[in-house]
Amino acid sequence: MIYKSEFLNVLGSRGYINQCTDLHALDESAYSGKLIGYIGFDCTASSLHVGSLIQIMMLRRMQQCGHMPVVLLGGATTKIGDPSGKTKERQILEHKQIEENKESILKSFKNFINFDVEVIVLDNNEWLSDLNYIDFLDAYGRYFSVNRMLSFDSVKLRLEREAHLSFLEFNYMILQSYDFLKLNELHGCALQMGGSDQWGNIVSGVELIRKKTGKEVYGLTSELLVTSSGVKMGKTEKGAVWLNEDMLSSYDYWQFWRNTSDQDVIKFLKLFTDIELVEINRLSQLKDKDLNEAKILLANECTKMCRGEEAASLAYKTASAIFSGNSSDFESATLHEVYMNASEVFTMPVHKAFLIVELASSSSDAKRLIRGGGARINNNVVQYENRLMCQEDFHNGVSMLSAGKKKYAILKLVTDEK
Repeated sequence: MIYKSEFLNVLGSRGYINQCTDLHALDESAYSGKLIGYIGFDCTASSLHVGSLIQIMMLRRMQQCGHMPVVLLGGATTKIGDPSGKTKERQILEHKQIEENKESILKSFKNFINFDVEVIVLDNNEWLSDLNYIDFLDAYGRYFSVNRMLSFDSVKLRLEREAHLSFLEFNYMILQSYDFLKLNELHGCALQMGGSDQWGNIVSGVELIRKKTGKEVYGLTSELLVTSSGVKMGKTEKGAVWLNEDMLSSYDYWQFWRNTSDQDVIKFLKLFTDIELVEINRLSQLKDKDLNEAKILLANECTKMCRGEEAASLAYKTASAIFSGNSSDFESATLHEVYMNASEVFTMPVHKAFLIVELASSSSDAKRLIRGGGARINNNVVQYENRLMCQEDFHNGVSMLSAGKKKYAILKLVTDEK
């Protein structure tokens, strides 16, 4: 479908659009002037993970098309818990933890959105924390139908499973709707975006604004991304794929994208990179082993956007050195990173290094590995189990240790401040 506005053409051609309250009217609004749109993010952890990345990218696309993105952090709604997509009540965090999470989450946003140009960052605690319950019910409760609220999937699916749904969580939809109303009043925000599990909450906000003010605003959702294998995006056997580097190493982040299946790589290039569609279409013609070119490009571009060019380059060079061009090993290798001070490393026997990086279960196990010829440093077989680690074992402060063909570890030299 071809739209009048650049914004919807970009979203449509790259596969972001799922549902919209009024696609034609939104297109006209985005075409005729600057659009202000928001997405809310609760602060349940100190980092968002890849499962939230499609929403972050939608804000990025807004900004790239000349519109103004609003990042709304849920300092207040984190205390409530959104029932959407959940089978049980969320653990409620203390205010101090929420504030720490909020500051940490903002760090990763600055890698995706340009804060040197127009962008709005807000916390809904600013207007939700001081609400008078009776006054709020009197002013806004009349605009919400319980029958209507029960019909939305965020509530209906929970009830169908006979899972506990507290009245606290049931209020989340009302508070999110009020967020949209406040953003519209304060900043002229006319669009709320989110994942498809937010459809009910978003529609409620659109209806509240129309009933309360008579204004027309819009809701737009993307699909909840599931990989071709049926796994929810951002989840792996090892756990969540975090955006913040202190939660997940840049190598592991790079490797997550490198391990993308053949069926998903083109879709992910459209959603999660700025690569031109002409080039992506060329890559879509690649088959079998040739698709590794697209996977490596995806990993490089995603890591560069989230962690910076230097981190992406190092991750790629590390992988290239480890696997020495054997692309089949990329799919199943595991890697562990350890940071150590040089003064400790260069007084340490090699067998102890293999123990520290978890390539051996004990010192005797490490020695057996070395004696059997299965231990390597930078792809060179370790000959002597008691020799000390030395400068020659490191390149740019990084040493790659391996046990057999599938288990690898990175030992990094750091300063005393690390």
